[in-house]
Amino acid sequence: MPPRELTVRGLLLGALLTIVFTASNIYLGLRIGLTFASSIPAAVISMAALRAFGGGILENNMVQTQASAAGTLSSIIFVLPGLVMIGYWQGFPFWPVAAICGAGGMLGVLFTIPLRRALVTGSTLPYPEGTAAAEVLRAGSGEAGHGAGAESGLRALVTGSAVSAGFSLLSGGLRVLGDSASLTFSAGSAVFRLSTGFSLALVGAGYLVGIVGGLAMLLGAALSWLVAVPVLTALTPRPAGVDIVTFATGLWSHKVRLIGAGTIAIAAVWTLLNLLGPVAAGLRVALRAGRQQHGAGAGDTQTDRDLSPRVIGVLGAALLACLLAAFGAFLWQDAAAAGSPAAALLGVAVVCVVFCALFGFLVAAACGYMAGIVGSSASPISGIAIVAVLLVSLLLLTLDALGLLPGAFDANGRRLAIGSVLFVTSAVLASATISNDNLQDLKTGQLVGATPWRQQVALLAGCVVGAAVIAPVLNLLYGAYGFAGALPRPGMDPTRALAAPQALLLSTLARGIFLHQLDWTMVLIGVALGALLVGADGWLRRGGRSLPVLAVGIGLYLPPTVSVTLVVGAVLSWAINRALSRRETTGRALAPMPADPMLDTTRRRGVMLASGFIVGESLMGVAIAAVIGGTGSENALAVVGPGFAGTATWLGAGAFVLVCAGFAWTILRRRVPA
Repeated sequence: MPPRELTVRGLLLGALLTIVFTASNIYLGLRIGLTFASSIPAAVISMAALRAFGGGILENNMVQTQASAAGTLSSIIFVLPGLVMIGYWQGFPFWPVAAICGAGGMLGVLFTIPLRRALVTGSTLPYPEGTAAAEVLRAGSGEAGHGAGAESGLRALVTGSAVSAGFSLLSGGLRVLGDSASLTFSAGSAVFRLSTGFSLALVGAGYLVGIVGGLAMLLGAALSWLVAVPVLTALTPRPAGVDIVTFATGLWSHKVRLIGAGTIAIAAVWTLLNLLGPVAAGLRVALRAGRQQHGAGAGDTQTDRDLSPRVIGVLGAALLACLLAAFGAFLWQDAAAAGSPAAALLGVAVVCVVFCALFGFLVAAACGYMAGIVGSSASPISGIAIVAVLLVSLLLLTLDALGLLPGAFDANGRRLAIGSVLFVTSAVLASATISNDNLQDLKTGQLVGATPWRQQVALLAGCVVGAAVIAPVLNLLYGAYGFAGALPRPGMDPTRALAAPQALLLSTLARGIFLHQLDWTMVLIGVALGALLVGADGWLRRGGRSLPVLAVGIGLYLPPTVSVTLVVGAVLSWAINRALSRRETTGRALAPMPADPMLDTTRRRGVMLASGFIVGESLMGVAIAAVIGGTGSENALAVVGPGFAGTATWLGAGAFVLVCAGFAWTILRRRVPA
């Protein structure tokens, strides 16, 4: 009997994991602007869950392929919340969101299928995340001599999730523990702030980001609250009756964040420009190789067979029709009331679909190649979103100049034009993120001997499940916490709102283009700062070091309670890996083999614990949001009153330090090999 590969039980398990990790990534992405790769946690859970039923490496690979859509398709939240922030939507309607996410994501899968042979099987690109997932699958199946790796990794994931969920319940729900601490002080008229948060999800994210990215974010936070805010508060007269905390926060929100936006934009575009050469050369090789080989569906062996060209063509046409319907319904919602003719609206929708098809394919190919070089997590998706917003804005402005844009686009503060830019960009971003993921998964499949067309079916299924989850989770989180600058109900606490940094940046950019309201002085200061940092990065790279400019921009843009907490996780990662390296070096000095034969398992245990921290807090955040949404009260679970806030802050700080110490001890303690 051939080994099981694409099975019903695997699809069901993959769907469940997709739901869990999509919800986790949406919460994390809205809070800090980062998502985490779900392939390796999904592979570990699948290996542990299916081991009792005889599940093999190929079946586990299909599960992680399907669930990996959660870590990528959820990146759509970098754009979609902007529609609420500009007031176009009051919530997230299910069908438009599901259509744009599902159709865009599935098109991303189809766009990259013709490139598989040249960019994966016939390429020397490293595909770091795909290769790592293959190693985890091999280790869990016993190929690498670590048959117990799956159970150990699952225990670490569950433990981290339970601890993080409990901590989040005590802080965000019961309010017994504080979730942050801040100190605001002034020197003359200049205002400074020192802040940190007590989020275990952010610790886990910082652990995965690493020390270089973490210190870059810390630099951004320092530039924000120890340089930019003090300078602006010293130069700007403080209105009468406004305390220094409100005054400083207002200047940071309306001015300093635009500096961060400029830095992010220049860093993202610079990254894209640096990759243009390798991407263009790689695509030329891909096209030459594709002409020399068989058609997309005519592989000579089972492990070299994609979906057939007929299936790709029929499904692609159906997905483009779905996008056309989604764009048409989106435009009709606002333009019909203004008396815009249906033919004109249909024409705009067709132009947007053609743009998505052409630009989406180019972006999918470029992103797939970039993922092979730097990995999916490091691929500059933010830069692609910024470029897409600029191009779609230019497209609509061109149609307007030609007299082809209905008058409804100029009404209500050009709300329809701004909303259309964000809606179309969402489809492009869905294609881009899934193309990143598809080629990584196909690389994993190549290394473990999987069937490409079955992986493509699994990923298409993951897009469908993920698209169905996104709107309900977004509605839950928006109703419970709100977004920065967009609170659903009066009287809500703005300090507990989710930052949604990319969505705020892109909506600000689109609004500024059409309404001429962008504070270009602050943006240009950010661009100049970004250029200086890019130069510093180039100089450091000569000595083998680097300065992630995008991370500095994110540190400027995010609240310090987020960025500083990420740094805590990054420092933990550095300290733990340094201790493990010393242990390995000592072992090699004493014996031919390392003293700790479980060292690789130890490092994997750290990754799984960190992932558990993210998953636990994120899911508890979604659960608390459901309670708040159902009761209509932000304090539905609170067991203490506002007078307990000071004590809760000290308790939260103490508990946070204890958990971080326990995290390090759990990873570093020696275990007897099984």
